[in-house]
Amino acid sequence: MTFLRSRLAVPAAALFLALGACSDMDPTGPGARAGGPSLDEGVAATAWNGNIRIGVIPTSTSVTLGSAADWTFTNKTTGATLLSGTGGVSATVTLEAGSVSETRWRLQVMCGSASAVAAQIAAAQALGHPTMTEVIPACTRLLIGSFPVSASFTERNNYKNLLISQGLAAADAFWRQITIVTGVTQYRVNTGSAQAVSSGPVVLTSSDGLVKIGTLPYRGTGEVARNSAGTLAGINELPIEQYLYGVVPRELPPVPYGEIEAQKAQAVAARTYALSGLGKRAADGYDLLPTTTDQVYGGYSAEHPVSNAAVDATAGVVAVYQGKLIQALFSSTSGGYTANNEDVYNSDPIPYLRGVRDHQHGNSQHVLDSLKAHKGPSLRGKKNGDFEADWSKYHRWSFEWTADEMSDVISLYAGQDVGRVLAINVVERSNSGRVKLIEYVTEAGTFADTKDRVRTSLKYVNADGSFSSLLSTLFVIEPIIDRRTGEVEGFEAFGGGWGHGVGLSQTGAVGMAEKGFTYEEILHHYYQGIDLTTWY
Repeated sequence: MTFLRSRLAVPAAALFLALGACSDMDPTGPGARAGGPSLDEGVAATAWNGNIRIGVIPTSTSVTLGSAADWTFTNKTTGATLLSGTGGVSATVTLEAGSVSETRWRLQVMCGSASAVAAQIAAAQALGHPTMTEVIPACTRLLIGSFPVSASFTERNNYKNLLISQGLAAADAFWRQITIVTGVTQYRVNTGSAQAVSSGPVVLTSSDGLVKIGTLPYRGTGEVARNSAGTLAGINELPIEQYLYGVVPRELPPVPYGEIEAQKAQAVAARTYALSGLGKRAADGYDLLPTTTDQVYGGYSAEHPVSNAAVDATAGVVAVYQGKLIQALFSSTSGGYTANNEDVYNSDPIPYLRGVRDHQHGNSQHVLDSLKAHKGPSLRGKKNGDFEADWSKYHRWSFEWTADEMSDVISLYAGQDVGRVLAINVVERSNSGRVKLIEYVTEAGTFADTKDRVRTSLKYVNADGSFSSLLSTLFVIEPIIDRRTGEVEGFEAFGGGWGHGVGLSQTGAVGMAEKGFTYEEILHHYYQGIDLTTWY
């Protein structure tokens, strides 16, 4: 769960946590979204009509909806037909003037039961703090405070620290920009040859079951509605199984990862994740985003026969723990050992999200010992070794920084010029070998970072000179010493894995499937103690 949006450095006594998103170029994994409930041992079922809503265009001043078949635009609020026709259409939906919106910073301090939130509201208001709530199926969000968007980070951080001292917030509270809309909201639909004005969100249906939102085709319906920022969102609503057709091939591409049991495991994990995320983004009018922030969703054009078959073969199957949907986290590559959830997120240990060795045999060698011995990058490992090694070029990797590059990287993190970086010390590791606490010792002082946020503070340098987040926190780092002067002339990291490393390793699943494991065995390996059940 992303608890901090700022990249400013903090002293070791006040460490924060953030989750870095994976790239969508290879197998990808979902992020735990800010604004939802904290990670817990399971998610209860919510009321559900069988569909899921995806914000395929999260924010825009206009959204284009289209159809290649017979079509109808309706007012979602009243059900009235706005426009209809045959032979295809392309229409632009915009907002009519007449409503006023104001965006302000508010601090989300909790997402809990109605009674717990009510008690916290009373305590906050007794101390003179403004409050607001958002109700989603999983919980009720409480936000405290109200600052203009121009308010500085320092001003907002001081207020957050005040709330912490008053027992109204914890360190994982985070700022959100909330837009309040007043006045009348109306939508204009313009096909070029005809126009209509709607008092409610605009919905497009098509006789062939396919609609275009922006430039991409999708199953189901297209919708344009106002989001929490006061702009427009393009929303695709469709049955969840059809949604998974567009998720599984983007999360685990069938070419080259076509092992059917791995595809089935991905389908079950993606279905479980989607069901547990219903209502997460209700304030914006949809459930999930189509990116690694939630799950990558490519719509109709992303579908593939292999992944579609995996979805169909596991229809309705989900992973549960003690009868509740699990938090089905997954990432591209673990690097040899998956992570405990508390080593990455600011949450209590979850029984089914325990770190496990990504290896067929009980090799006692610790993963860290092999990072330098098998310096990456390498596209292939040895057969019968780690499940991932034959399938992920990021199972092992390395990066080297010059002294000047490392100074730039840490200066970006610290928000100031730090001069030379004198040392980088890994102070604490998890039992999987991942960095839990790191110190950057510089001429300007020592800066600390923790857990998965280390990936965003210790960036590597791309070929074009830009910075990118480190692939994982499973690494060792050493100074490069000038033998003549004895000074640090750079740093080198030897690492493994790509992503947060919690839960299912996608390339590990492919390796297990290749070795003959079923999707049930794969899921039970990566999610300890779970049950698989048909949810619907």
